[in-house]
Amino acid sequence: MSIMSFSVPMEISTFLNKFNELSSIPFLRGLVVLVFYLLLAKTVDLLMDKLLKRLAKRTSVSFDDQLILFLHTPVCWTIVFVGMLHAQMYLDLSSPWSVVCPNVVKSLILFVWWAACMRFATWATERSYPLLAKGDRVGQDIFYLFKNILRVLVLIVGILWLLTIWGIDLTPLFASAGIAGIAVALAAKDTLSNFFGGISIFVDKPFKVGDYIILDSSERGEVVNIGIRSTRIKTRDDVQITIPNSILSNAKIINESAPIPRFRIRVPVGVAYGSDLELVEKCLVGIARENPLVSDTPEPRARVRAFADSSINFELLCWVNDPREKGLTLHRLFNEIYRVFEEKNISIPFPQRDVHIYPQDNGLPS
Repeated sequence: MSIMSFSVPMEISTFLNKFNELSSIPFLRGLVVLVFYLLLAKTVDLLMDKLLKRLAKRTSVSFDDQLILFLHTPVCWTIVFVGMLHAQMYLDLSSPWSVVCPNVVKSLILFVWWAACMRFATWATERSYPLLAKGDRVGQDIFYLFKNILRVLVLIVGILWLLTIWGIDLTPLFASAGIAGIAVALAAKDTLSNFFGGISIFVDKPFKVGDYIILDSSERGEVVNIGIRSTRIKTRDDVQITIPNSILSNAKIINESAPIPRFRIRVPVGVAYGSDLELVEKCLVGIARENPLVSDTPEPRARVRAFADSSINFELLCWVNDPREKGLTLHRLFNEIYRVFEEKNISIPFPQRDVHIYPQDNGLPS
């Protein structure tokens, strides 16, 4: 019994001595640390996959599901890479590997999170576009512009961070970038002006695609495209006009489709003195009501505007539901007014001139 009682402590002591001898080897110590982090990464992987995803599915929003999906891979790989950094601390690496290896691992960590941020930014912008487009607050071109700008910013931040990891001095890079930026700004002055003009149109939203606008140069047409550099409108003659955004952002614009698409038209009519004004008014309002292109609300009405030299001037006021129908509606109203006035014996005066010719008196000097 005495021999057995002392054999167990001796075996434990021998095992501890062997373990201490093995743990004094740097490679084995680093390997043990790396295995520990691998097990930790696998534990976190199972925790996020089995527990957090199930909890997220029980919520009414989908944002937490996507957030876990985007964080799952980066978090697990980050734990593995941190374990590699920790394991390298036990290795006696010679130069330049003592600098290169940690920087490579740090670069891999940066790349993993950079890719996750890029995917998340793309998902967030694409998910937000239908909500913005539903409220008609953003054009497709402007949306893709900001989407690309966001992705470029993420890329630039990642590159600058990578250069910082490798200890590259960024001062000369910023200095040269400043000089290059000044040169580009001077060379592309008009392009930048159009670009910021497009941004101002996007922010102010004076019109949108499908609106009918009148420019201060009297062109009238439908907006068919709002781009980064220019805006295009199509006239009633099916002629497309391209206007730089820098000019359009500083021009006076009449939007016939805003704030509501309904558009009022004015039909001037002159009748002869002595006409029955109540009959004229009744005929004009009845003509407008019978026209299918004229809106029922607000109701059409006729107003006396002036006693002119040879006529009493009326004005028929009515509304059309779409500015595109302005020309056709006027055409039909004028035709119907002429027909009804002929039927009702309402005279439409027109200028007349009497020419008097006197015989020449031969006794008088010509």
